[in-house]
Amino acid sequence: MKKLGWSLLIFVFPIITLCTCSSGNGASNDEVDRKVDSLISLMTLDEKIGQLTLYANDLNPTGPQKTTFCENEISNGRVGGVFNVLGTDNVYRLQKQAVTNTRLRIPLLFGFDVIHGFRTIFPIPFAEACTWDPELIKKSATLAAKEATAWGLNWTFNPMVDIARDPRWGRVSEGSGEDIFLASLIAKAKVQGYQGDDLSAPYTMAACVKHFAAYGAPIGGRDYNTVDISERTLSEVYLPPYKAAVDAGVLSVMSSFNELDGMPCTANKKLLSQLLKDEWGFKGFVVSDWTSVKELTAHGIAKDEAHAAELALKAGLDMDMQSGIFSENLKKLVSNNLVDEQQIDNAVKRILRVKYLLGLFDNPYLYIDKKRQEEITASQEIMDLALLEAKKSIVLLKNENYSNSKLLPLKKNLRKIALIGPLASNRINLLGSWHGHADTSIVKTILESLSEKLPNTKIEYTQGASFTGTDKSGFNKAIQTVQKSEIVICVIGENNALSGEAASRSNIDIPGVQLDLLKELIKTGKPIVTIVMAGRPLILDWLEENLPAIIFTGQLGTRSGDAISAVLTGEYNPSGKLAMSFPRNVGQVPIFYNHKNTGRPFDAKDRYTSKYIDVSNEPLYPFGYGLSYTTFNYSDLVLDKQTISSTDTLKITFTLKNTGNFDGEETCQLYIRDMVASVTRPVKELKAFKKVYLKKGEQVIISFTLTANDLKFFNEDMIYQYEPGEFAVFVGGNSRDLIEEKFELL
Repeated sequence: MKKLGWSLLIFVFPIITLCTCSSGNGASNDEVDRKVDSLISLMTLDEKIGQLTLYANDLNPTGPQKTTFCENEISNGRVGGVFNVLGTDNVYRLQKQAVTNTRLRIPLLFGFDVIHGFRTIFPIPFAEACTWDPELIKKSATLAAKEATAWGLNWTFNPMVDIARDPRWGRVSEGSGEDIFLASLIAKAKVQGYQGDDLSAPYTMAACVKHFAAYGAPIGGRDYNTVDISERTLSEVYLPPYKAAVDAGVLSVMSSFNELDGMPCTANKKLLSQLLKDEWGFKGFVVSDWTSVKELTAHGIAKDEAHAAELALKAGLDMDMQSGIFSENLKKLVSNNLVDEQQIDNAVKRILRVKYLLGLFDNPYLYIDKKRQEEITASQEIMDLALLEAKKSIVLLKNENYSNSKLLPLKKNLRKIALIGPLASNRINLLGSWHGHADTSIVKTILESLSEKLPNTKIEYTQGASFTGTDKSGFNKAIQTVQKSEIVICVIGENNALSGEAASRSNIDIPGVQLDLLKELIKTGKPIVTIVMAGRPLILDWLEENLPAIIFTGQLGTRSGDAISAVLTGEYNPSGKLAMSFPRNVGQVPIFYNHKNTGRPFDAKDRYTSKYIDVSNEPLYPFGYGLSYTTFNYSDLVLDKQTISSTDTLKITFTLKNTGNFDGEETCQLYIRDMVASVTRPVKELKAFKKVYLKKGEQVIISFTLTANDLKFFNEDMIYQYEPGEFAVFVGGNSRDLIEEKFELL
């Protein structure tokens, strides 16, 4: 066939105008499909297989198999996308090879793990979820995309929407916690934030929802481990956030490392083809996780790499990340009649369609603009939103009286503060795991920011202890520093390597000797404010029993110091609510609020009920929990009907009053319980929430609405429907402290 130039390809692919809101999820566009089909008809089998191949650069390796990036593969048309290539110069060089050196001039996708920011880092997703603010999270994804695309990227491997109920699992830090409803709203928000209203705009990028499916439920909380859950649990708990992302129009889905029902997800036809593509109508493409096609041999379902390629493609996997197994084996599999070329065509079509929607066939250099890179990176707009989100992510866990007054916010007349701990004057570890291509030079530490906010207060810092190990040589200096102070701020927790991928922990205590340091500091008799930074819930029972003030921040990113200092000084009144329950000890794990009741529910007076004999059933801090410098009172819960039909709307109202001395924001939460159903139901399920800002002394009437659709579940036959019966409805500031009424669905 005659070699085609780029100008001829433009003729074959005439420019069309698309306004693709993320809500469409590949809603059929006949014109796009015709253009893609036309190109596929011109492609050789080798060129098609190239589109199914994704390779990484060594700049930022995210898995065990290192690669020396081979640019010849691009020039030979054997690559459809690359990731971990950063900067407009590098992206331009490789894109130019693809559109000038190859026969059909098909542009490349450029991917990267923009998980919570690119150069400017937002709070880790787990901390972000504690804002309970999907609209704010959408804005952070929008600005993360704006910054990342300015560097030439057009595809992010985010959002991660895996429900997490076991804090031992390291990747808790990447997700939105334990609740289905909250996680689904955040999944939708992130897809819409990354992809925007116009996918062909130079500041939007393709999102990738991961990890499909149920990756957040590994046995033992051990990353990459087997997942063994029922169809009901999969359908009710783990699938809804993925479905929310698909309904929001996500352009790609990543298969997960784990197996499900005996079949690794990378080769799971029920998941990738029957459920995702056929039942849910997903029109984007499915990419493997790092070398997971190769790993089908270790799982024991593929006898060799060629067999692994066959199983994955036939299951519905469209793109092979990093292993090169599609590239090396598919052509031979076609010639041996083990794979139908039409299956390859179907995968190619999905990938080309995404490239077309991103505007790459119109302009392959759309995302490459060095001036834009310089102007947008760490812009004031991005830095301001990073600060706002960081402040809203902070959760106040405890703030008791000390010498007849609350310890926080800090008094204005303090003369000496002792700032202790390995995270008090630290940059890189404030960013958490998966911190993109972070610019650590713009990170503000707590020491720096607090010194600026309290210019008349002497702040003396010493580290005291490290994150890991048993070295206590810094204790004496820390004690001496504390003895000279009026108040102590101790900043402890995990460094950025102690959570995230491949960072599961069997012991989720505060690591190293940091707790031992605290125990020594408390002997000085000085009041201690403890700030805990971590990528997961930690065991904080000793802190709760012994310290007057505790703040959990997660890991807040570039503006960590400014956000934490704003809360400490009272410039910002904390409003975060936990997105995951905190256990009292690791023996309670997994622990989550929406559990089932059992036939022998807890009864303190009856030994033979479901409980531990050495610890409470209840978490230390429940899902949805978070204090404020002010207090809120819930009262006068009223339902406008005692019975509703399937077509009625139930209006729920209650009074919320700010009963404290500060203006503040409260997240009001609505839960339900189906009292009797054909299958057992959770003791509570979150169904709605509202964020309300009240001045001190102010009270308002808050309303929620419910319909029969909000009461649906999978019945005995796995049909999603509602059933008549009695329901309890709860409102309050967390999943434990609630007021209750009941109604009946006829």
